[in-house]
Amino acid sequence: MRIGFKNLIWIFITILDRYLLMKMLYICKVCGYESVKWFGRCPQCQSWNSSEQIRSDRISQKTRHREIPKAQRLSEVSSLSDKRIRTPFSEFDRTLGGGIVPGSLVLIGGDPGIGKSTLLLQVCGCVSDRDIKTLYVSGEESPQQIKLRAERLKIDSRELYILSSTTIEEIEENIERLSPQLLVIDSVQTMRSEALPSAPGSISQISEVTSRIQRISKERHICTFIIGHVTKHGAIAGPKALEHMVDTVLYFEGDTYYTYRILRTAKNRFGPSNEIGVFEMSGEGLKEVINPSSIFIHERRPGDSGSSVVPCMEGTRPILVEIQSLVSPNRVGMPRRTTIGLDPNRASLLIAIISKRLGIDMHDHDIFLNVVGGLRVDEPAADLSVIASLLSSFMERAIREGISLFGEVGLAGEVRGVVHPDLRIREAEKLGFREIILPKSNLQSLSFRGDIKLFGISHIKEIVKKIF
Repeated sequence: MRIGFKNLIWIFITILDRYLLMKMLYICKVCGYESVKWFGRCPQCQSWNSSEQIRSDRISQKTRHREIPKAQRLSEVSSLSDKRIRTPFSEFDRTLGGGIVPGSLVLIGGDPGIGKSTLLLQVCGCVSDRDIKTLYVSGEESPQQIKLRAERLKIDSRELYILSSTTIEEIEENIERLSPQLLVIDSVQTMRSEALPSAPGSISQISEVTSRIQRISKERHICTFIIGHVTKHGAIAGPKALEHMVDTVLYFEGDTYYTYRILRTAKNRFGPSNEIGVFEMSGEGLKEVINPSSIFIHERRPGDSGSSVVPCMEGTRPILVEIQSLVSPNRVGMPRRTTIGLDPNRASLLIAIISKRLGIDMHDHDIFLNVVGGLRVDEPAADLSVIASLLSSFMERAIREGISLFGEVGLAGEVRGVVHPDLRIREAEKLGFREIILPKSNLQSLSFRGDIKLFGISHIKEIVKKIF
């Protein structure tokens, strides 16, 4: 049987087309969903026009031959608790659980210009002064620009190496040659692998680069810090798997109108999460704030209505913060509800509780709530202090000087107990507060002994008699 020339061409095109289809993948740029077919709307995150075409044979890299690791008894595994690298920044060490762990992979995110690169360059300078070889890799700045910033920060160490590169292959070669103990990648969205055809910052590039950095860190026990860009919603750009791959996730927060910056731990495999470190931005870089409580309340004026102080827990640390409120009559008919540093839904709930349980109607008043200093308070232990601040502003009566409040408030107006009451009371006593209003359940189980006066309440109806 003879095959015509046209049929032969058609067979060749069909085989070639099938070969190409087998070698192509479509990946969602938002969530990383993979499919062998093109899609207009991602089935996983429901994003439109987010598909990116990538050759599947180039996604998986050839792994070099290495020995298969053998399982060990838990008792035979050495501990890393005594091998942490301490830095001169105790606030930085606190967020990491007590210091930098060898072989750990830490991801730091934050808004542009907040000070991520400045903080890590300062850490690199301090660590390299102890003869610890450090490699700082930047995909956004030239070595001359980094040198200019290092001179401003007064950093000059022979063990600090600078590399300006955007390819992971060049970074791996420099790691092989230098064998550093500390590595900084600034930033992961600018890095790419030459084996992938996609652009830097895409889902495939971020996943590939991070996985290769993770393998290097674990095999060579290198302390690695990765700087990540954030989206307009404040989350780290890239797939959510990026946060699962690393050991620690830190968020650098702050307001451009304030000099204070907060380094918050969102995830930590080597210590407690939700820890914070407080820094102050100055002309010579970041300086740590040893006693944040005194910073947040030192400008508080006694005798002002609408001001209350609550001892909040940030991880294992108690911090005193001032909550201010402004309640004023509204004559337009559309009262405003504005919160800064507090959950607006929680604030609306507390306003409704005041109206229902205390009979104080604020529906025709504008209400503004603010946490002084740019700190954000999310824990329910601040409920009692928020209610006291609202009542003080509404009645135009200042809360008695030297009083601090904490406690969770339920829908029935009951005051519920909170965790770590002893630490909160000690912090308030240390800064000169003479009286504490707290839940009665906490007062009954309290082991604290001191000169400060403690008043336990079980319902918000008792609060008016205590604060004025």
